[in-house]
Amino acid sequence: MTKTQDSTAPGAAFSEAGVANLPHTTPEAPVHVHLMGIGGIGLSAFARLLQARGYQVSGCDEHPSELTAQLEREGIQVAAHHDPAHVHGVDVLIASEAVSKIHPEVQAARQAGTEVRPRMALLKELLLASPSVGVIGTHGKTTTTSMIAVALLGAGLDPAALVGGIVPEFGPGSGGSNARIGTGPFVAEVDESDRNFQYAVCQTAVFTNAEDDHVGGAEGSELATYWSSVEEQHAAFQRFVSQAQRVLYCADWPGLEHFTEGHPDALSYGTREGSTYRATQIRPDASGTTFSVEKRGELLGEARVGLPGSHNVLNALAALAVSDLYGGDFQRAAAALADFRGPGRRWQHIGTLQGALIVDDYAHNATKVAAAVDAARQTGRRVRVVFQPHRYLRTQQSWPRLAQSLMLADEVLILDIAAASEPPIEGIHATLISERMRENGHPATRYWPRREDAVKYLRGSAQPGDIIVTMGAGDVWKVARELAGDAR
Repeated sequence: MTKTQDSTAPGAAFSEAGVANLPHTTPEAPVHVHLMGIGGIGLSAFARLLQARGYQVSGCDEHPSELTAQLEREGIQVAAHHDPAHVHGVDVLIASEAVSKIHPEVQAARQAGTEVRPRMALLKELLLASPSVGVIGTHGKTTTTSMIAVALLGAGLDPAALVGGIVPEFGPGSGGSNARIGTGPFVAEVDESDRNFQYAVCQTAVFTNAEDDHVGGAEGSELATYWSSVEEQHAAFQRFVSQAQRVLYCADWPGLEHFTEGHPDALSYGTREGSTYRATQIRPDASGTTFSVEKRGELLGEARVGLPGSHNVLNALAALAVSDLYGGDFQRAAAALADFRGPGRRWQHIGTLQGALIVDDYAHNATKVAAAVDAARQTGRRVRVVFQPHRYLRTQQSWPRLAQSLMLADEVLILDIAAASEPPIEGIHATLISERMRENGHPATRYWPRREDAVKYLRGSAQPGDIIVTMGAGDVWKVARELAGDAR
């Protein structure tokens, strides 16, 4: 790819011949890469990986945050807001598919002859550069990717990693990171909300599930990057899987095996008989689950995951399977997973309040919410959920399923919808969920229009036997922090 080429159109940088490498960088002549939206959980990880490879890295973001402040402490220049002047002296501009092709910063780069490439072109290059593992699916990717990296690290394989969450084991210090620099296999979470993901190529594809998330959205909005139909999204999954040298798919997810038909090296993991890697003798308790791991019917050993819920058994099993496939020691990988407590916002223990345990979770679609409720019930405590629906379109598509997924919680507090810059849809409101739950006989569900009132109520009613779980992809996490900050 020459410097004057533009690769921002969908699929433009993903020919069958591959994608051109980033320009070679040296300490004497460092290549300058600028990332638009560097404060995002994905692009900030790219920034860290590029810096570790010797590139001069800068970025900009409309919303300064603790994450952008951390990047600056690590020596990465971050500018507040977007400005065409940012591309002065830049060799490569990286932008996500959500960035408009007529954005002033992008146009300025084109006029200057600067190469503009989407983030998925960069991810493809990183995946092709070394033995690699790409994790796909509509949910569970962040936790599974984190577990794979932690298992490989425990097994002594020194992985590099790119994750959509902050993983304590990655450093720096105790704060954690969303990227890990290593010389071993590169493990990456591959985001299916970016349609270009299907053109990326990895050595091993780990396929967790396939559902109808990130589907729909009007042109001209942020959601225009979403899939027009489930069929279109699933065809992209199949393309990604077909291009991998090897695929490891979850046998417990109905129909997932059909995505791998004809693949020369398709392996499976799950609890079902016949799975290549199988979890057996599953023994849940209040703080996690112990289980046995078999490979083609032969016992590899005992394992434990310190996160509750059957979905985390599957996530851990996938991680142990990948470690085994790359020659890792099973016992060392299992020991690392037993100590793993999850990435940020994935069943994250925030603190306590009057003896009540406070947990925050990113669960925002029906399957994730049901799994989080199941995990909470495994603790044996009274389950009290604070749920914030995410996006009007997602709520419109799934509010009956969201209501059903919350039914097994003992008490549910429903907050207003987190719009995420999406315009309201007439008739779509958080009360659709709370009213449906009451119609279905739930004894303790209520809509709370003011978050501060919900916090006040929980402060006054928390009991030692409770678990309070905040759920959603918006700012519901603030409730957990406010409650934990009042611990006494």
